[in-house]
Amino acid sequence: MNFLTTLQAVALFLLAMIGIPNFAVASAVSVQGSGASFPAPLYQRWIAEFVKIHPDIQINYQSIGSGAGVKNLTAGLVDFAGSDAAMTDQEISGVSRGVVMIPATAGSIVLAYNLPNIASLRLSRVAYVGIFLGKITQWSDPAIAATNPGVQLPNLPIIVVTRSDGSGTTFAFTKHLSDIDPEFSRTVGFHKSVAWPTGMAGKGNDGVTALLKQTPGAIGYIEYGYAHHNHIPFATLQNKSGNYVTATIASGLAALSHASLPANLRGWPSDPPGAEDYPIATFTWLLLYKKYNDLEKLTALKKFVSYGLTTGQSFSEDLGYLPLPPDIVKKAQAILETVH
Repeated sequence: MNFLTTLQAVALFLLAMIGIPNFAVASAVSVQGSGASFPAPLYQRWIAEFVKIHPDIQINYQSIGSGAGVKNLTAGLVDFAGSDAAMTDQEISGVSRGVVMIPATAGSIVLAYNLPNIASLRLSRVAYVGIFLGKITQWSDPAIAATNPGVQLPNLPIIVVTRSDGSGTTFAFTKHLSDIDPEFSRTVGFHKSVAWPTGMAGKGNDGVTALLKQTPGAIGYIEYGYAHHNHIPFATLQNKSGNYVTATIASGLAALSHASLPANLRGWPSDPPGAEDYPIATFTWLLLYKKYNDLEKLTALKKFVSYGLTTGQSFSEDLGYLPLPPDIVKKAQAILETVH
């Protein structure tokens, strides 16, 4: 035992004697991640709980949007990334260390709105596609009034709020709109960033949420948990079967039950067919390199992801997320084992 090792051992003994845990001087393994804002509140909860059991591991996750997260992973600036759009084969081919995509959680995308004194609102598929195409511009439009009898809709202009950053939430939402409306598919399409024909934009789910709260007449797409915890009302939407369904944990899980993921676990229930299915739900993925050169980082990261897939799922519902179905957890764990 050399001098420094002896000194550290003495220090740890003395700290233990006065009740200070060993990790105060032991060097922690640091793991850096960035990406999607959609699951960020859940990831932060995972981190807070995980480090209580593993004080020798530091996990940092920056909520900067799916597009920026993928760019950081590709550039080798982080150890993992988050994205609601997963990665395309072309994007993966640009990463020399390879990429694996692990579903981490799922959630519903809601159309939150700011209309004084209107706590309940129904939107047909024709109506909400028309709003985001910029074709329906007034809240008193007949297409909205038709599904809201007895509701005194204001003669206010509709202010559409979208995302300014490359966003997996945008990807999932525009994929749904493209699947249900040929005109939207042809003129706007689906991607992490699109040219919206109307509206203002905010950065991240939190940026859109802030704009919605301060803008009367606004409507925008955000993750269910952001609307729920900020007490912002959101519309009941018409689903593929023609029923009007409100976003809840139950209706989100019903939508997920129709998701069939391929071997690489990249897929979206973009327009689920069930009578009780909420129409807009998505998985969100943790993106890991297939190969790590630092064994300590690899071990720490696999412990964290494994925690998220197991114990971490128990925090989902309280934060407004959908716990992963057991069969998808099992597949995700198998893919995690291939990371080396």
